[in-house]
Amino acid sequence: MATRNIKEVAQLARVSVGTVSNVLNRPEIVSPATRERVFEAIKKLGFVRNEVARHLRVGRSRTVGLVVLDVSNPFFVDVAQGAESVADDHDSMVVLCNSAGDPGRERRHLDQLEQQRVMGILITPVEMESPWLEELVARGTPVVLVDSPATGLQCSVAVDDRLGGQIAGAHLIERGHRRIMFVGGPPSIKQVAERRAGVTSAVAAADGAVELLTSAASTLTVAEGRAIGERVAALPAEDRPTAAFCANDMMALGFLQAMATHGLRVPEDLAIIGYDDIDFAAAAAVPLSSIRQPRELLGRTAIDLLLEEVAEPEQHRHRQVIFQPDLVIRESSALRRDL
Repeated sequence: MATRNIKEVAQLARVSVGTVSNVLNRPEIVSPATRERVFEAIKKLGFVRNEVARHLRVGRSRTVGLVVLDVSNPFFVDVAQGAESVADDHDSMVVLCNSAGDPGRERRHLDQLEQQRVMGILITPVEMESPWLEELVARGTPVVLVDSPATGLQCSVAVDDRLGGQIAGAHLIERGHRRIMFVGGPPSIKQVAERRAGVTSAVAAADGAVELLTSAASTLTVAEGRAIGERVAALPAEDRPTAAFCANDMMALGFLQAMATHGLRVPEDLAIIGYDDIDFAAAAAVPLSSIRQPRELLGRTAIDLLLEEVAEPEQHRHRQVIFQPDLVIRESSALRRDL
């Protein structure tokens, strides 16, 4: 079937092309009877308006790009759901892009989104410094950082990750652990660096009574957590940490799997605490303690800030919104050890 155009709709409805355009874009200024004729013509012809062309005319689409570090991580799925719920209320849509922690792939996504003239971009950047992200903002595309604090060049929503790391470390120390391992990476990801800094400060406050070990990771995935857990489980008991603080729940779940494979009990032989409090944390074979982030609220707040900037760019003032993390204690770290 041939593609119908707006001129054919106008001819069938016996109105001008301008009237059809008004019905599609500003229906309140067209009389009900005329609107009815135009809609009947659209239905009869099977007309679908060309949104790409319309966006080229007005300069921007109603699409928001959301670029995340790992689309397989339920944390980012929840963030996306929060953003989408607000976008839907504003006749907009969210397009999800996965950088997979690769700076090159992230840049390609940003280039493509800019070429599509998206209304704006929400992003959890791969690296702390991103020149092309700054260039994107300079060229006029609104950007809001998600789960990552900004320096003032754009809005951001984040959780106080350093505080989250402190809370995790203090919890393990209070439970009697004196040999704690931080599991996470790469350190170029700001959230990882902040969480490590937080647990480091908690250990430092113990005045030498607690040892902090670090196992660097290349990705924040279940597989990486499992691989590191395998290496830790293979150590002699006297060399193993008694607790592990993982930079996110995906790594913590993989670490937990490795302990089970090697017959180590959690938390009796080794306690584990994760970060994010995704739904799978509570459903694990050993329910996982975690530092909770307000996942959907992060997404909703980020897109609220973006829409505010789009609506009033001259009056808009960039804001950095910081939420506080909470500790959720479950079986994986609940046991108190003898000091």
